[in-house]
Amino acid sequence: MSTTAPKKKYRSQKAAKRASLAASYVVLTILSLIWIIPILWIVLTAFRNDLNESGEIIGTVTSNFFPNRPGFQNFADLFTFKMNGVEFVFLRWMGNTLLVSVVCCILSTFLILSVAYCISKLRFKMRKGFMKFSMILGLFPGFMSMIAIYYLLKSIGLSGNPDNPALSLVGLMIAYSAGAGMGFQVAKGFFDVIPNSLVESAKLDGCTNFKIFWKIILPLSKPIIIYTALMAFTGPWMDFIFAKVIIGSTNTAYWTVSVGLYSMLYSDKGNPDYFTKFAAGCVMVGIPITALFMFLQRYYVEGVTAGAVKG
Repeated sequence: MSTTAPKKKYRSQKAAKRASLAASYVVLTILSLIWIIPILWIVLTAFRNDLNESGEIIGTVTSNFFPNRPGFQNFADLFTFKMNGVEFVFLRWMGNTLLVSVVCCILSTFLILSVAYCISKLRFKMRKGFMKFSMILGLFPGFMSMIAIYYLLKSIGLSGNPDNPALSLVGLMIAYSAGAGMGFQVAKGFFDVIPNSLVESAKLDGCTNFKIFWKIILPLSKPIIIYTALMAFTGPWMDFIFAKVIIGSTNTAYWTVSVGLYSMLYSDKGNPDYFTKFAAGCVMVGIPITALFMFLQRYYVEGVTAGAVKG
């Protein structure tokens, strides 16, 4: 019996697999370049120091991709930048953003994990209805509620308060954290993997639901805790829309970094020539997030994959 036909079929399948793999690599390479090039341009612009001896800009920031005279002057100017009479204002913006992000990270993580535990391990009426309702709400972007949230916060003095502008940061924390519990789906998928027998045996020993959650579930959930905390931190850290609406035009010292960098270019006292400093600010904003993702990458992947096993 001839074996020529099976060999040809095997070779054709192998060639088709190689061609498919090569096409996939080509597409991924093109997409990677489309994604990386703008980021690389911002980073290079942050190090652009194309000035002559008189301090005048040589060309424009778009005249060439690579800077003629790379340097750290933009970063030095950024950290000593003064705006609306506020000294070292960029450091104030970074501090405000860090404060809001850390507080929201703690509150949002606790709310998300608490709701996820209740949905996963407790049985009550309208449980499935609540899950469906939360999924429907998740289809709508969060900024659709922006105007309503703004007027609610403004009515209690937590938005655009000229007498106490620091309260706008409190309002921002509430806006970010209040609805965090609706994003429980990934954490619920992780908790579903934990055997229900652990919960049932703990209840037989007299443990309350809070003790079970705090003493048993959380110690077994390190990956999903880190994943949830990382997502809860990056949201406020990078958000612009809610920060701009809620903080408004209050005291410059109480802006977040996204509002501040935007105002450097487009406010009444902004200047398009500050674009290189703006790029340096973008690099400074990206460094903490990049470091967190690199340091916590293993736990991040474990949290995503484990949470996707069972919904």
